[in-house]
Formats: sequence, C-alpha cells, structure tokens
Amino acid sequence: MQALPCLDPRAYLAGRQKQACLPPRQWPSKNDNLPSKEGFLDHIKIPTDGTDVWEIDTKLLKFQNKLASGSQCNLYRGTYCSQDVAIKVFKPEHVSLDMQREFAQEVYIMRKIRHKHVVQFIGACTQPPSLFIVTEFMSGGSLYDFLHKQKGVFKLPTLLRVAIDVCKGMSYLHQNDIIHRDLKTANILMDENEVVKVADFGVARVKAQSGVMTAETGTYRWMAPEVIEHNPYDHKADVFSFAIMIWELLTGKLPYEYLTPLQAAVGVVQKAAVAFLIREVFLFHYQGLRPAIPKHTNLKLAELLEKCWQQDPALRPDFSEILDKLQLAAKEVKDESEDRRKEKSGGGFFSIGVKLFVKYKYYKNRKKENSLQKLFEIF
Repeated sequence: MQALPCLDPRAYLAGRQKQACLPPRQWPSKNDNLPSKEGFLDHIKIPTDGTDVWEIDTKLLKFQNKLASGSQCNLYRGTYCSQDVAIKVFKPEHVSLDMQREFAQEVYIMRKIRHKHVVQFIGACTQPPSLFIVTEFMSGGSLYDFLHKQKGVFKLPTLLRVAIDVCKGMSYLHQNDIIHRDLKTANILMDENEVVKVADFGVARVKAQSGVMTAETGTYRWMAPEVIEHNPYDHKADVFSFAIMIWELLTGKLPYEYLTPLQAAVGVVQKAAVAFLIREVFLFHYQGLRPAIPKHTNLKLAELLEKCWQQDPALRPDFSEILDKLQLAAKEVKDESEDRRKEKSGGGFFSIGVKLFVKYKYYKNRKKENSLQKLFEIF
C-alpha cells in the first residue's frame, strides 16, 4: 500500500504551491514570429490565488434528506452552488487518526480521476471533525437497490450495456494504477439517463510499486479468494468481483444467498476435486465455490464469467480484454435481434401467401379426386 506523506489531511490535501504568473514580456506578441520548439517552456505555469480548488465552502453547501447511514458515515442529498450533490459525512464521534488517513486517501484518489463512468468528485471539507466528501448526485440509485429492493430486471442488451459501462470505468481506474477493492452492485450508481458509474472509493488504493497488496478489504460475497486468504493481490481482484457482480445482474439474486457472508468466503477459497450443485451454487473441480450460471445464458457471457472468476488471478483477463469481449457479444445480440425483427416484419406476408397457396392446392386436389370418384360411379 502506498504510504501517505502526511498525517494531517488538511495539510496533505491542500497541496498549495506558490506559483507566480509569467511576466507579460515572456509571451510572444501577435506580430512576433513564433520561436522554434526549443524556444518554448517545458510547461506553462497556471496562476493561482493560493487556495485549494477542492476545498468546499460550507456556506454554499445545503443539506436535504438523508439517503443512507453506515457505521462511520452518513450520506445526504444536497446542493452546492445550485448543483445537486451527494454529501458523505464522516461521523464526528468516529473521527480518529486512522479515519483521517482513510479520508485523506479517498480524497487523494478521487481528485486524480475524471471519467464518464466514474462518479465525479466535486470537493471536500477537510477541517476535522467536520469531514465531508461531495460528489455528483446519482438520481437513479444503486444497481443493488434496483435489483433487490425494486425487483428490477435487466434484459440482455441492457445488461451488456451496463457491464460495458462498468468495464470502461474500471479499465480507466486500472490504467491509473487504482484498485477499487470493493466492486459490487451497491457501489455502481445510475444517473437520470441510466448511465452507470463506479462509486465509493473508501477502500480504494493506488497500486503499490511492487504491484501487490495483502490487506483484506471489501465485501465477502464479492471478494476474490486471494484477498480472503490474505495472499498478495493486485488489480485482478477487481476482475473477480466484477464477474460476481455481472452474475448478480444476470440472475437478480444475491450471490450465495443461502449462505452467510462468512460461509460464502470459506466456500470461495475451499478447493474440491468434485463438482455438484447445492441450491444453485456450483462447487467446481479444483476451484472454490462459484455461483451457478443459468442454462440459457449467452454463451460468450457465460465463458467470460468463468474466465473472470478463475481461482488463479493470472488466468483472469484484464478489463481491456473483457471490454472487447463484451462489445463483441453486444454486437452479436444486436445483430440477432435485428435479424429476428426483419424476419418477423418482412417474412410475415410471405408466410401468409405460402399458407394460402397450400390451401388452394389442397382444395384443388380434393376437387379433382371428387370428380374422378363420380366418373367411376357412372361406369
């Protein structure tokens, strides 16, 4: 885990640098010939007023209703400068040095990232004991609530679109050496346009220089076996969690719903030499417990899930590879749907014509048979 340079979150997050404005004489005038490449500065210094652009002015922050409550934080809906926002408030009675470190780490990571499929960081209040993190408000709520509280269902094209969006967000994070470590449906949010975004970086970390970590963190039902066993792990732990999450979208069920979280964790790491089915949970050959993939699942999607939750992290694909496979599957599903629609609309008249022709031939033949029968009766 990458260590923070300072324990004081305000001093650490402020990151104020005394940058001077470039004197006007250094800038070329309109009439000057532009210098050669060697004549330019290495970088342009941007003026600053000495304040941290991420520091929230609490006078402009207005709280509305409470959205959720946890052991250490409360989540509120509110507004900041007339913009709808979500406000994560760390409970003052739980603010310790350890929590301040966690808070500083979360803000440090969120300040670094900007992507269409990652919840946008607005700012933070860094003055203990009032520690707030402000992000964009996602009016659609979480995928977990949609599945398990609203009993929503994802049809295959929508499921693939959601999976692709999450994959894009996770690919971006991994490209920036950020491991989420708690990827699950509760941490995937939807906006008013049903665009999904990765959220909650409370336990996320910048990948250590060695590329591996050992701390156990996350939620058991979605947790990779190497994390549960406190073995060294890397970004492939997120890939395992992604597979469990996609299975959840596919079935609408909680992973290992007949087991307690601890029982599920033990099962995931327990290797076995036989395969059998227990209440829709498979125990695979030389692999721990995995959810059972439904029979009629899209073949490419089923194969992808099995690759992503391999026991050996090295055998799991990266999110860039997963994205390619999902996009290919989505294209095939779209093409098949269009072909069926064309057959139904274009082939309907033809089918009716064939039926009429068959009936015509049938009655014509019956008429001939009746005429012959009468002829034989005469003779």
